Amino acid sequence: MTAEHADIRSIKGRRSFGQNVWRTLKSAPPTAIFGMAVIAFYLFCALFAPWIAPYGESEIVGKAYQTSSAQHWFGTDQIGRDTVSRVLYGARNTIGIALLTVLISFSIGGVLGIYAAVTRGWLDLVLSRIVDVLMSIPVLIFALMLLAMAGKSVWNLIFILALLDSTRVFRLARNTALSVAVQDFVEAARLRGEGMRWVVLREIVPNILPPLIAEFGLRFCFVFLTISALSFLGVGIQPPTADWGSMVAESKTLITFGRPQPLIPAAAIALLTISVNFVVDWFLHKTSGLRDEK
Repeated sequence: MTAEHADIRSIKGRRSFGQNVWRTLKSAPPTAIFGMAVIAFYLFCALFAPWIAPYGESEIVGKAYQTSSAQHWFGTDQIGRDTVSRVLYGARNTIGIALLTVLISFSIGGVLGIYAAVTRGWLDLVLSRIVDVLMSIPVLIFALMLLAMAGKSVWNLIFILALLDSTRVFRLARNTALSVAVQDFVEAARLRGEGMRWVVLREIVPNILPPLIAEFGLRFCFVFLTISALSFLGVGIQPPTADWGSMVAESKTLITFGRPQPLIPAAAIALLTISVNFVVDWFLHKTSGLRDEK
């Protein structure tokens, strides 16, 4: 094959990939399109918060609890910081920490779950019983206890939540990998003399990837809500770092005076959670092979 022919095939491959992506997006329901648009907007705010926020994250720019004005669209908080700026920086902090936590939890739970399903034996038994014990304890209560012991730093929050969340990922990864590991095509690969690494990467992982991707979105929602709840209780992301959960806690007394400021970060939390669930529902429906009824 000449270099010219290779270039032509590469261009056609990129075009076909782009066409497939566009065709898939065109077939998405309005809820999924809405969810993807909201997620893209949140990511934009999180990435470019220092450039689009009118003021600094902890900059005091006015009096406490000022009402909405041209300078402060959503007013100010209890010490005079701009609410719009805090919400934008809160997107970066809350989403970034939640995303990093879920990535760590999938790295731990996913790898151990697949390895336990493939090897079985005593390791699978020990890990499964440890996971059963950890899953029997409510996550929020366990996280509160561990944070009280370890301290209220951001890294402690990330690793504690990642460890607790990895138990759910382990259970799903193990069960899905176990159902694939007993299939005939996996046994055929083993009989051909393929190593465990080849079997896992070529046969098992591609067949369990769709449920794992969907679970990634759901776990992000749960971790995101848990971080917000812990911050609301005062043991999550600590001041002066902006966080939506702590912003609700700091301004909750304004509800009694008819002020909408606590509802702004609360609405940001709810909207992101709903949008991720919209996208996950569509993705599960798409990868399940089901077809919409006409």
